[in-house]
Amino acid sequence: CKMGLGVGDILAGGLELMIREDAANVAHTTEALFKGKRSVIFAVPGAFTPTCSEKHLPSFVQHAEELKAAGAEVVACVSVNDPFVMKEWGEARKVGDKVKMLADGNGAFSKAIGQIVDKGAAMGMRSNRYAMVLDKDMKVEALMLEDGGFGETSAEKVLEFLNK
Repeated sequence: CKMGLGVGDILAGGLELMIREDAANVAHTTEALFKGKRSVIFAVPGAFTPTCSEKHLPSFVQHAEELKAAGAEVVACVSVNDPFVMKEWGEARKVGDKVKMLADGNGAFSKAIGQIVDKGAAMGMRSNRYAMVLDKDMKVEALMLEDGGFGETSAEKVLEFLNK
Protein backbone atom coordinates (compact mmCIF):
# COMPACT_ATOMS: atom_id res chain seq x y z
CA CYS A 1 0.00 0.00 0.00
CA LYS A 2 1.34 3.40 -1.01
CA MET A 3 2.09 5.87 1.76
CA GLY A 4 1.39 8.98 -0.28
CA LEU A 5 3.24 11.25 -2.66
CA GLY A 6 6.94 10.44 -2.97
CA VAL A 7 10.00 11.34 -5.03
CA GLY A 8 9.33 10.72 -8.72
CA ASP A 9 5.55 11.01 -8.33
CA ILE A 10 3.50 13.71 -10.05
CA LEU A 11 1.40 16.02 -7.86
CA ALA A 12 -2.24 15.84 -8.98
CA GLY A 13 -3.27 19.05 -10.75
CA GLY A 14 -6.86 19.28 -9.53
CA LEU A 15 -6.24 19.60 -5.79
CA GLU A 16 -7.37 22.93 -4.34
CA LEU A 17 -5.76 25.33 -1.91
CA MET A 18 -7.19 28.68 -0.81
CA ILE A 19 -5.67 32.14 -0.68
CA ARG A 20 -7.28 35.14 1.00
CA GLU A 21 -7.24 37.78 -1.76
CA ASP A 22 -8.70 41.24 -1.22
CA ALA A 23 -11.94 40.42 0.63
CA ALA A 24 -12.50 36.90 -0.68
CA ASN A 25 -11.27 33.36 -0.16
CA VAL A 26 -10.12 32.22 -3.60
CA ALA A 27 -9.55 28.56 -4.50
CA HIS A 28 -6.56 27.79 -6.71
CA THR A 29 -5.79 24.39 -8.22
CA THR A 30 -2.37 22.87 -7.75
CA GLU A 31 -1.99 23.04 -11.52
CA ALA A 32 -2.65 26.81 -11.56
CA LEU A 33 -0.23 27.34 -8.67
CA PHE A 34 2.68 25.11 -9.67
CA LYS A 35 2.51 23.85 -13.30
CA GLY A 36 5.32 25.23 -15.46
CA LYS A 37 7.25 26.58 -12.47
CA ARG A 38 9.90 24.90 -10.35
CA SER A 39 8.29 25.09 -6.93
CA VAL A 40 9.08 24.64 -3.27
CA ILE A 41 6.20 23.72 -0.98
CA PHE A 42 6.67 23.50 2.75
CA ALA A 43 3.97 22.55 5.22
CA VAL A 44 3.50 23.30 8.88
CA PRO A 45 1.16 21.74 11.46
CA GLY A 46 -0.32 25.14 12.36
CA ALA A 47 -0.09 28.88 11.84
CA PHE A 48 1.05 30.83 14.92
CA THR A 49 2.44 27.69 16.61
CA PRO A 50 5.92 28.16 18.14
CA THR A 51 8.22 26.16 15.83
CA CYS A 52 6.28 27.16 12.71
CA SER A 53 6.29 30.86 13.61
CA GLU A 54 9.76 31.18 15.10
CA LYS A 55 11.75 28.85 12.82
CA HIS A 56 10.08 27.21 9.83
CA LEU A 57 8.27 30.10 8.09
CA PRO A 58 11.00 32.67 8.92
CA SER A 59 13.67 30.40 7.38
CA PHE A 60 11.85 30.59 4.03
CA VAL A 61 11.19 34.34 4.27
CA GLN A 62 14.83 34.98 5.18
CA HIS A 63 16.17 32.83 2.32
CA ALA A 64 13.57 33.82 -0.31
CA GLU A 65 16.08 35.53 -2.61
CA GLU A 66 18.56 32.65 -2.41
CA LEU A 67 15.78 30.15 -3.16
CA LYS A 68 14.79 32.19 -6.20
CA ALA A 69 18.42 32.42 -7.34
CA ALA A 70 18.68 28.62 -6.97
CA GLY A 71 15.73 28.14 -9.32
CA ALA A 72 12.63 28.16 -7.12
CA GLU A 73 10.04 30.19 -9.01
CA VAL A 74 7.34 29.61 -6.39
CA VAL A 75 7.76 29.21 -2.64
CA ALA A 76 4.56 28.22 -0.87
CA CYS A 77 3.56 27.47 2.71
CA VAL A 78 0.67 25.04 3.28
CA SER A 79 -1.18 24.59 6.56
CA VAL A 80 -4.49 23.04 7.58
CA ASN A 81 -5.86 26.42 8.63
CA ASP A 82 -8.45 28.70 7.07
CA PRO A 83 -7.49 31.43 4.57
CA PHE A 84 -8.16 34.20 7.13
CA VAL A 85 -5.63 32.70 9.55
CA MET A 86 -3.03 32.14 6.81
CA LYS A 87 -3.35 35.75 5.62
CA GLU A 88 -3.05 37.15 9.16
CA TRP A 89 -0.12 34.87 9.96
CA GLY A 90 1.66 35.97 6.78
CA GLU A 91 1.11 39.61 7.69
CA ALA A 92 2.24 39.07 11.29
CA ARG A 93 5.46 37.42 10.05
CA LYS A 94 6.01 40.08 7.34
CA VAL A 95 5.99 37.53 4.52
CA GLY A 96 5.01 39.99 1.78
CA ASP A 97 5.22 38.32 -1.64
CA LYS A 98 8.16 36.08 -0.65
CA VAL A 99 5.98 33.09 0.27
CA LYS A 100 2.51 32.16 -0.98
CA MET A 101 0.36 31.45 2.09
CA LEU A 102 -1.90 28.55 1.10
CA ALA A 103 -4.78 27.37 3.27
CA ASP A 104 -5.73 23.70 3.23
CA GLY A 105 -8.88 24.43 5.22
CA ASN A 106 -10.40 20.96 5.36
CA GLY A 107 -7.11 19.06 5.04
CA ALA A 108 -8.09 17.61 1.64
CA PHE A 109 -4.74 18.51 0.02
CA SER A 110 -2.70 17.11 2.92
CA LYS A 111 -4.81 13.95 2.94
CA ALA A 112 -4.48 13.51 -0.85
CA ILE A 113 -0.68 13.55 -0.67
CA GLY A 114 -0.53 11.31 2.41
CA GLN A 115 0.66 13.95 4.88
CA ILE A 116 -2.37 14.27 7.19
CA VAL A 117 -1.87 13.46 10.88
CA ASP A 118 -4.20 13.50 13.91
CA LYS A 119 -2.79 15.94 16.48
CA GLY A 120 -5.48 15.10 19.05
CA ALA A 121 -7.98 17.23 20.92
CA ALA A 122 -6.03 20.50 20.81
CA MET A 123 -5.39 20.65 17.06
CA GLY A 124 -7.28 17.85 15.31
CA MET A 125 -6.29 16.76 11.81
CA ARG A 126 -3.20 18.64 10.60
CA SER A 127 -0.42 18.38 8.06
CA ASN A 128 2.90 16.78 8.85
CA ARG A 129 5.84 19.15 8.65
CA TYR A 130 7.52 18.61 5.28
CA ALA A 131 9.23 20.38 2.40
CA MET A 132 9.11 19.32 -1.23
CA VAL A 133 10.60 20.48 -4.48
CA LEU A 134 8.54 20.10 -7.66
CA ASP A 135 9.86 20.38 -11.20
CA LYS A 136 7.97 22.32 -13.91
CA ASP A 137 5.84 19.22 -14.64
CA MET A 138 4.88 18.97 -10.95
CA LYS A 139 7.03 15.88 -10.43
CA VAL A 140 8.44 15.55 -6.91
CA GLU A 141 12.22 16.04 -7.08
CA ALA A 142 12.77 16.01 -3.33
CA LEU A 143 10.68 15.35 -0.24
CA MET A 144 12.08 16.22 3.17
CA LEU A 145 10.30 14.95 6.29
CA GLU A 146 10.82 15.56 10.00
CA ASP A 147 11.12 12.92 12.69
CA GLY A 148 9.46 14.89 15.47
CA GLY A 149 11.90 17.79 15.52
CA PHE A 150 12.75 20.60 13.14
CA GLY A 151 15.69 21.01 10.78
CA GLU A 152 15.28 18.58 7.90
CA THR A 153 12.57 20.72 6.25
CA SER A 154 14.18 24.14 6.69
CA ALA A 155 14.89 26.54 3.84
CA GLU A 156 18.58 25.77 4.37
CA LYS A 157 18.01 22.05 3.62
CA VAL A 158 15.93 22.93 0.53
CA LEU A 159 18.73 25.25 -0.65
CA GLU A 160 21.29 22.46 -0.20
CA PHE A 161 19.17 20.31 -2.53
CA LEU A 162 18.59 23.09 -5.10
CA ASN A 163 22.28 24.01 -5.18
CA LYS A 164 23.53 20.42 -5.70
